[in-house]
Amino acid sequence: MAVRDHAWRAADRAAGVAGLTTSVVVLLAGSALIGVGVAGAGGAVAGIAIAVLLIAVVYACCDRLALSAMLARPVSEVEQPELYRLVRDLSKAARLPVPRLFVSPAEQPNSFTVGRSPRTATVCCTEGLLRVLDEAELRGVLGHELAHVSGHDILASSMSAGLATVITFPAGLVRFARRGSGGSGGSGGSGGSGGSGGASRVGGARGVPAATRAGGGSGSGLGLVESMLMLVLAPIAAVLVRLAVSPEREYRADATGALLTGDPVALASALRTADAGINGSAELALAPDGRRISVGHLMIVCPFRPEGIARLFLTQPPASERVRRLEALAGYRR
Repeated sequence: MAVRDHAWRAADRAAGVAGLTTSVVVLLAGSALIGVGVAGAGGAVAGIAIAVLLIAVVYACCDRLALSAMLARPVSEVEQPELYRLVRDLSKAARLPVPRLFVSPAEQPNSFTVGRSPRTATVCCTEGLLRVLDEAELRGVLGHELAHVSGHDILASSMSAGLATVITFPAGLVRFARRGSGGSGGSGGSGGSGGSGGASRVGGARGVPAATRAGGGSGSGLGLVESMLMLVLAPIAAVLVRLAVSPEREYRADATGALLTGDPVALASALRTADAGINGSAELALAPDGRRISVGHLMIVCPFRPEGIARLFLTQPPASERVRRLEALAGYRR
């Protein structure tokens, strides 16, 4: 089992490094081509310089970008003693530093981990996840998130999320302008990060349309100009995400997390609840705006409906297949 675990970690690390390297090379090459088209050879040099600066900024701020996209805030042990106890116990068992803990106000049950290394890792859970899962299921989810940390794949996923966020940033500016002018997007539930209390929730009350709950306004939650920008920018961001992040990372994290907790069935139950439960992601799907769509691949289950632009960013394998593998790991036969 120790040999198998070491092999999984080595595979995670190699896949993450290769994917991130490919993503960065593609970004540099694309910037150089754009520079050549605009200003010739000098433009290529300028394009590469801008891309390198962008990569450096994203490296320094990728975790904060992802957390701010979900309006997450740090929580103390006084607020979440049970969460701290579970994370501390699992971190000790995995021989990892205890990560920082954040909570997002989203009603959708979900979680993700960001950071550049095990020492800078941050685990974020949504309020919906903490509410609907029991202790064993929550322990399974936290084991899965710590498996990403021990597998050293959080850098690739966090960097790709940061790069995608920066690329789709113009679409976010349009949404901000619409809100500032009192447009249709101003009534969304997850207004700017300066909001407070219930008005700043990413999720919302049951019975409200999913797009509105996620701060989307009418229809798909995107205005005309924002939609046009997303049609142009989202495929570019999606290419970088898909190059850096493989669906296999979720399978490996499921298996490693199950070995860490010793309870594959609990994680399988948590995935089933988070994906298709009464208050799961299918019912409380987030609107795929420029900020959240760039961090969707970090989540333990897909936070969006698999349609439209969101399909481009879909890196999580089907929850049903993940549940099947976990139950097979526990000895169940189908």
